[in-house]
Amino acid sequence: MTALSTRLSVTDLSHRILEMATTGVYRESLFDTFKPVATKRQIRDAIALAKQVGLRSDPTLRDVDLGTYYHVDHEALQSFQTTAQSVSFEAGEDVSARILELTQTLQTMVRVASGVAIALLLVGALCILQGHIETAAVFWSSALCAAGIWGIQKQMAKPFV
Repeated sequence: MTALSTRLSVTDLSHRILEMATTGVYRESLFDTFKPVATKRQIRDAIALAKQVGLRSDPTLRDVDLGTYYHVDHEALQSFQTTAQSVSFEAGEDVSARILELTQTLQTMVRVASGVAIALLLVGALCILQGHIETAAVFWSSALCAAGIWGIQKQMAKPFV
C-alpha cells in the first residue's frame, strides 16, 4: 500500500481527533500523530470540523511548544450524536458530512432572517429621513415580522447549532 492510499478523510480524522480529545490532546500532537496519513491542511480541516461537534480548546493549558490544548465538550458531542441518530440517511452516505451540511444550512437560514430584519429596519429609517412615514411604518412592521421569524428560527436551531 502506498502512503496515498492510506490517507484518511477529513471526517475520519475528525472522529479520531474527538476520540483522542476525550482525555485531552495538544494540537502539535495531532499533527505528529496524523502526519503519515493526512496533510496539514486536512488535519486543520478535521480540527475545524471536530470543533463544530464538540471539540473545545482550553486557553489556560496552552503550551508554547505544543500549542492549543483540546478536550471534548461531552454535552455538545452528545447533542451532535442525538442529532445524527434522529436524521435519516441513505445507505453509504457520510453521516458526519451530512450533519455538518444540515448545521451549516440552519446557520445560514438564521443569518438570512436576521439580515433581512436589519435591512428592513434600515430601509424604514431611510424612509423616515425622506419623509415617507407610512412607508417607513410598513418596512418597520416587516422588520418586526422578520425579527420574529429570526427569533423562532434561532430558538428552534439552538439544539442543532
